[in-house]
Amino acid sequence: MLNVLEHLPQGLLELEVTDLYKLLETPTLIHLEGERQAPLFVSILLHGNETTSWLAMRSLLQRYQGKVLPRSLSIFFGNVSAARYRQRHLDDQPDYNRIWQPGDSPEQKMAQQVIESMRSRGVFASIDVHNNTGLNPHYGCITRLDRRSLNLAKLFSRTVVYYTTPKTVQSCAFAELCPSIVIECGQPDVPDGTAHALEYLETCLALESISDREVTDIDLFHTVAIAKIPPSVSFGFADLNPQHSTVDLKPQTSNRDIYFPADLDRLNFCELPVGTKLGDIRATGDRAYLEAWDESGQDVSDRFFSYDQGAIRTRLPVMPSMLTLQPHIIRQDCLCYLMERLKI
Repeated sequence: MLNVLEHLPQGLLELEVTDLYKLLETPTLIHLEGERQAPLFVSILLHGNETTSWLAMRSLLQRYQGKVLPRSLSIFFGNVSAARYRQRHLDDQPDYNRIWQPGDSPEQKMAQQVIESMRSRGVFASIDVHNNTGLNPHYGCITRLDRRSLNLAKLFSRTVVYYTTPKTVQSCAFAELCPSIVIECGQPDVPDGTAHALEYLETCLALESISDREVTDIDLFHTVAIAKIPPSVSFGFADLNPQHSTVDLKPQTSNRDIYFPADLDRLNFCELPVGTKLGDIRATGDRAYLEAWDESGQDVSDRFFSYDQGAIRTRLPVMPSMLTLQPHIIRQDCLCYLMERLKI
């Protein structure tokens, strides 16, 4: 399933994300030699709708055409099949950022090949480039709180998120080998996200080493739970413009169990006080509720959410991230992550 190359296929740098499948029929790992031997590993397009990773990588490689890279570079092209259709993943596929623990599926076996290949090459650092669909700042995510991981994250943004689940993500697997980070670059196809990712990749390629000094001047948050909408619960969003609304603005007449405001994602990275309203439920919708699962997989829904007079409210001070207005993303992944501020 994994294609491994030691060169860039001719014509690759001219392709748009939706055309990559024409040259890369399967997930592909490309190793390029540079002045420093230990390679920087960059995974792109683990989600086929998150296009910033390819736009930034294409620009980086175009800049170095005919030149020697300052450090060897290994690029993993993930779900090129889904990228063809700008989908997170196709219906018959797993999420390519949930396959990085040993298992029997072809995708899990492929991911283990990538890990072992990079282990044998003495990987220098790992960067997984992502977008999100709601309004979020650019931020870095790490699975370990050691100084090198924190310094690698700070090079991208002062906003850093520490998380430990799910264990099946790429950055968690690579943290066993080297400093590993996810960079969240805002929404796809936005020029400042591409420019920021490109600048960061160039910075990391030029590093002789990753600093081990103490980090103090960052905003550090800890992901403590993931919020989901149960499959049996229907939901929708009220449009701010009633002429274009696809969901009835009145909860008592809505045919959804839960409806959220159309600008719900404005709450991302806002520290919400107790009692903040997240959405409305139908008057007869006793089964309308949200789930919350902590890092150990325990149901902590009652800890985070209360239901008062037809409204869903926060029970604790909390900060959400990755709230999105796209229902299919919510169904494929989650409603949001819930975070608390950490002191270093």
